[in-house]
Amino acid sequence: MTGTDTDGTAGERRRLINVAYRLLGSLAEAEDAVQEAYARWYALPVGRRREICSPGAWLTTVTGRICLDVLGSARARRERYVGAWLPEPLPDRAEWGRGRATDPADLMVLDESVTMAFLVVLESMTPAERVAFVLHDVFRYPFAEIAGVLGRTPAACKQLAASARRRVGAAPAPAAAGQADVVRRVRRAWEDKDIAALVDVLDPAAVMTADGGGVAGAALRPVEGAAGIARYMAGIADRSPGLELLERSVNGVPGLVARRAGAVLTVASFEVADGRATRIWVVRNPEKLRPWARAGQDPCR
Repeated sequence: MTGTDTDGTAGERRRLINVAYRLLGSLAEAEDAVQEAYARWYALPVGRRREICSPGAWLTTVTGRICLDVLGSARARRERYVGAWLPEPLPDRAEWGRGRATDPADLMVLDESVTMAFLVVLESMTPAERVAFVLHDVFRYPFAEIAGVLGRTPAACKQLAASARRRVGAAPAPAAAGQADVVRRVRRAWEDKDIAALVDVLDPAAVMTADGGGVAGAALRPVEGAAGIARYMAGIADRSPGLELLERSVNGVPGLVARRAGAVLTVASFEVADGRATRIWVVRNPEKLRPWARAGQDPCR
């Protein structure tokens, strides 16, 4: 961020990072969007900046427009992406210790609106639906302000949010009771290469989606069914001697981290119902694991 904070806008960065991450599902892209918004702010003549009554609202509008443009171009990029595209998983700041003071991961508020399950649903929305829904339903911005982001009438923005809400189906719920226990059972069975125990902790219709980005090995298509997932996971364990599995908070809920020789290789998120894992999202693309391996730190210590 350039310039000096004589106008008090630096304090807006935490909120803007949180908005942008929920809109984009990528911490790196969120930081770029916020940096661009600040660059545009400081590019304004001083007199023009003084005329703006609410710099925070101005920055939110500009950040929202930048994210809308990114979402539009991202659809084409993700069609060329190797395998499934998943949002970037986030570590828990309190659990993993402090990183750099400016690390955007340290600015994230981890709540129900950043669980992997919720972010995956957001991916199914059109860019305009996603912006309207996130700004209104998650951050409580009025439709009059959202209209300035989308370039549509408040009534049209209200309709977009309603359409997005139908995709969600219901308000996001906290992690299911017993999720930590399910994750622990998955870890133990995985470590033991116990296919029967894995099948027992997975819903018969469970689905596992992996994101390697063409850089790290990962199934290119979702693996369906408890037996298929169990065999896949056992195969990974066979091919990965020295792999260490750790129970860690992922996007604010219990998940698993796999590392070897101190390097994080995989982060897994879970959706749980009735004491079994129904969905597993596995991120292996190293570009998306940077917040988990800050330079000079052992993040899992």
